[in-house]
Amino acid sequence: MTTVENSHPEAPAPDHSEATDDHHVQKLLRLGVSVAALIALSVITGTFAIAAFVIAVIAIVMLHEFGHFVTAKRAGMKVTEYFLGFGPRLWSVRKGETEYGVKAIPLGGYVKIIGMSNMEKDVDPEDEPRTYRQQSYRARVTVALAGIFTHFAIAFLLLMLLWTVVGVPNFDAPSPKIGEISANSPAEQAGFRVGDKVLSVDGRPAKTWDSVRPYIRDHPGQELTFVVQRDGASVTLVAKPADVNPRGERVGYLGVGHQAEVQTTNPLSAAGRSLEQLGELTVESVKGLASFFSPSSLESYGGLLVGDKPVQEANPAPGTSANEKRPVSIVGVGRLAGQAAETGAFEVIILLVLLNVFIGIFNLVPLLPLDGGHVAIATYEKIRSRNGRRYHADVSKMMPVTAVVLVVMLALGVTSIYLDIFNPVANPFQ
Repeated sequence: MTTVENSHPEAPAPDHSEATDDHHVQKLLRLGVSVAALIALSVITGTFAIAAFVIAVIAIVMLHEFGHFVTAKRAGMKVTEYFLGFGPRLWSVRKGETEYGVKAIPLGGYVKIIGMSNMEKDVDPEDEPRTYRQQSYRARVTVALAGIFTHFAIAFLLLMLLWTVVGVPNFDAPSPKIGEISANSPAEQAGFRVGDKVLSVDGRPAKTWDSVRPYIRDHPGQELTFVVQRDGASVTLVAKPADVNPRGERVGYLGVGHQAEVQTTNPLSAAGRSLEQLGELTVESVKGLASFFSPSSLESYGGLLVGDKPVQEANPAPGTSANEKRPVSIVGVGRLAGQAAETGAFEVIILLVLLNVFIGIFNLVPLLPLDGGHVAIATYEKIRSRNGRRYHADVSKMMPVTAVVLVVMLALGVTSIYLDIFNPVANPFQ
């Protein structure tokens, strides 16, 4: 074979990598400037607390996805995308086989792992061994649960922060102290002052605030005699609680807020208390989620939507009304964040803890597209596999159920936004 040498070799192709990098940097800078401008606007308009909370929620979402991302990578799966938001790309960069970036609608995030089910047909045959569906049961369950675990880890760390740095209010401390007095309230008219320690009510020792508050609620319109400690001396005050509180409940209302003693503890003790509280919150979240889908709760929720006032007890306890037990949308969470920020760091952190626990529990529901649905499929395939032969579930048969789940989630999202705008939940931090 004869070869002919080209006497005029082609010029080397120009290197566009540097120009591409500069383009990515410029887009990232523009994005950063836009975010900084929005933060500055929130400071000017007095909504920085809400903006900061939204940023925290976005960070939580991306940490959830990061859990999936890391475990998938460690298992050898091919991850092609890791994005914040949905819709048109605002900025992205490719590192290796994965594209990282930000999209226009920051209502979540996602990690794209190839071959999540048998419905994904456009997988390169060379990549098939690295698909999610071809991995071991342990690897698939680990990836599916990683995001959920992240939420509980965040909640635990936030509780640790409360116990070791911020401090946790001790509502069981004797002689509760008055922390705030509402304007034009019965307490203000009776001469209460911030810092007063309540020693007794009608001759009954004020052991804790939890013993004082119910007594006030149970005696609307009746004169009550308080003995308080002020500047080292005992002072007697007579107050008549109003018949209705600001929330419209027909209960005794004095207009005072409790200033609980704040306590911190060492990291070892904090770890134990944080785990205990995390367990309690998890149980309560499961009960709350289950109770919402009971026939009576759904009926009450429907009544809220059509404007019917649900039948309530004469003296309902906080958290028992239909409006307090319903789901809260991102609009409601934003409002709660602002209310929590006005109260203090403890309330903000507790709100973030509750949000993480609820998201973790909700994602455990064994239905697609939730993480629990992927765990359920992997477990079903494990049970159906025999003699070393792997069974693959036909996910297409589950699509009708998945469609119903998506419709229910969409309906709850839309209706809860409607209620949060026109019938918001009362401030739980008052």
